[in-house]
Amino acid sequence: MPQSNAVLDKHQSEAKRPKMAEEKDELLTVREVARRLRVDDTTVRRWIKSGALEAIALPHRAKRQAYRIKRSTLESLLGGALPEA
Repeated sequence: MPQSNAVLDKHQSEAKRPKMAEEKDELLTVREVARRLRVDDTTVRRWIKSGALEAIALPHRAKRQAYRIKRSTLESLLGGALPEA
């Protein structure tokens, strides 16, 4: 079973790797950001459209444009003043 040991070793080494960079680049939905900031989804969308909050626009498939916000962007926003609601 040397092959299964190699697979197990690979997974264990990946589990030990620091995940700081991955967590910083985690993408959050508009709703997740709104809940963390305790504001309405519409407020977050307004901030995105005004340029106060940087976001990634996803391909438009629904009635509303979908966005994702990097966790690091949210953290830097929390470090400063929040945009006007």
